[in-house]
Amino acid sequence: MADKKFEKNLLCIGAGYVGGPTMTMIAHKCPQYKVTIVDVLPEKIKAWQTDDLPIYEPGLLELIKLCRGKNLFFSTDVETGIKEADIIFISVNTPTKTFGEGAGKSADLQYWEKTARDILRTAESDKIIVERSTLPVKTAIAMERILSLNEKGLKFEVVSNPEFLAEGSAIKDLEKPDRVLIGSKENESGIKARNEIVEIYANWIPRDRLITSNLMSSELSKLVANSFLAQRISSINSISALCEKVDAEISEVAHAIGKDSRIGDKFLNASVGFGGSCFKKDILNLVYLCETFGLNEVAAYWESIVKMNEYQTSRFVQTINKAMFNTLTNKRIAVFGFAFKANTSDTRETAALYVTQKLMMEKAHVVISDPKAIKNAKNDLKNYGDDIEFQEDPYKAAKSAHAIALITEWDLYKTLDYTKIYHEMEKPAFIFDGRNILDHEKLYKIGFEVYPIGKAPLIHFKEG
Repeated sequence: MADKKFEKNLLCIGAGYVGGPTMTMIAHKCPQYKVTIVDVLPEKIKAWQTDDLPIYEPGLLELIKLCRGKNLFFSTDVETGIKEADIIFISVNTPTKTFGEGAGKSADLQYWEKTARDILRTAESDKIIVERSTLPVKTAIAMERILSLNEKGLKFEVVSNPEFLAEGSAIKDLEKPDRVLIGSKENESGIKARNEIVEIYANWIPRDRLITSNLMSSELSKLVANSFLAQRISSINSISALCEKVDAEISEVAHAIGKDSRIGDKFLNASVGFGGSCFKKDILNLVYLCETFGLNEVAAYWESIVKMNEYQTSRFVQTINKAMFNTLTNKRIAVFGFAFKANTSDTRETAALYVTQKLMMEKAHVVISDPKAIKNAKNDLKNYGDDIEFQEDPYKAAKSAHAIALITEWDLYKTLDYTKIYHEMEKPAFIFDGRNILDHEKLYKIGFEVYPIGKAPLIHFKEG
């Protein structure tokens, strides 16, 4: 099965934000393995074979250049990949369902099930199947049921290996993870398969960071980890609203509580709201799971975290509208940052999309600026045609603007010449800092009307 040059053939089905970086790191750390990434989208695979990758992740291109063509390969030939593979990682998209039972909460597993059936139809030898996508609890059991119904006498072992990657630092997270979780059935064949996956990661990760568990614990841990992180963000954002009413400063509150070792200081930065493909989707998966088992109070608790996030984003737009004299019609508003966070081109569930849609409803003239996500932003906003302007250069985006709405915490935005920007904007010139990354006092002295999150605005005129 494996090429004579290589000890094992590893395949990843799905060439996205998880599959691409994960398999690139494995190829880099394990030259003894042949690693192939397949996807049904030819344009995506073609992009992986160039220096203009379909995703932006710091350090990713450099690693790909070291491995591509040596032990890392990209292909649209899914069938050959399945036949040749010893171990298959599944990293297909699992969006939230938009129809039928569980719509708006449960995961849409159509791509996952198609992949399972492709493996069943094509495989000619035993395989270990690794769940790398974030999937609902008990999906591994469903996968195993599908694969076990084969007439070829083949054995498939399903292992859960959820990703805990933070976009923007995925390469660092893959190279030096807090932990790698690998779950399997607790019988002899399950543990044997699990150990084979442990051996892959043991090529560069210390054994004490390779955690093993049963299948359900592994699948549930991923949902719970993201739900806990989102919970912290929604918690601090809820307090930011209160800070603005009582003249407290959210950064001082966050610093004070973060010094408590029981709480810690991670994920306590108030902002316009969390985004990305994982947090909302995983919380809603957890909500749906709880509802399925009749745990309605538990479901309501976790669902409130999503509602608080939506409230925070809505509140940001309300602040813009109120500050700008309750009318945004024909006002040029430069949106600084469209990616859901810095150091990624990913715009899935980004707060910037919601903000832009609300601004368009108010008939504002919106200009989108972002150093890496313009292409995705154009796709996300294609329904608006030419009504939205896209300008990578933030100085051009802000020229003649009435306001800047900073949504993404790119370092670039901290170092701009805001004196120059101020002089080329309409007056009064507003800045709404949705990430609290700018020097608000300095901006105020330049002449801006400054609206941070969770602290009193710095304004040159008093609202009526």
